[in-house]
Amino acid sequence: MQDVTRILQAMESGDVAATDQLLPIVYAELRKLAGNKLSHEAPGQTLTATALVHEAYLRLMGSEGEEQQWDHRGHFFAAAAESMRRILIENARRKKRVKHGGEHDRVDLPEIAAPALDQADDLLELDAALTKFAQESPEKAELVKLRYFAGLSEQEAAEVLGISRATAARHWAYSRAWLFSKIKSDKDQTV
Repeated sequence: MQDVTRILQAMESGDVAATDQLLPIVYAELRKLAGNKLSHEAPGQTLTATALVHEAYLRLMGSEGEEQQWDHRGHFFAAAAESMRRILIENARRKKRVKHGGEHDRVDLPEIAAPALDQADDLLELDAALTKFAQESPEKAELVKLRYFAGLSEQEAAEVLGISRATAARHWAYSRAWLFSKIKSDKDQTV
């Protein structure tokens, strides 16, 4: 993956051709991350891993007038995780809108006997809690984004953040407990 860092540096120095070299190299890894994330989504997800990767990549590269700066491979994949997170949140919000059938339960026709899961609500609650958590503990919130939205393992996320695996494990345990507590307390207040 040293090629990624080299290409990112070339892009930063103004080499327009480097952008074309980046996608083929990172596509497989981004596709794996997107597939992993979408495998945890509720049945009936209309967003495919390919569409998620393409949308995330377009956002990462920005328009021709915008210049993106990537310090290293980890920075790029952290930005990719954040981009995928935002796309999934926007998709969940769109699905909840009345205009898009938000007041109806979504079920796949072959699975009509099974109860539908309200995954969009769960994702929106997680996003709200994660936004609050990021104000308190930005590094821990970044770990959650990498683990949950990008599908990175504990070790991979630790490498991206430049922390030890043990620290990542402690942060992960704390983050999950904090988010669970926040989501539960928010639900209890609305009841």
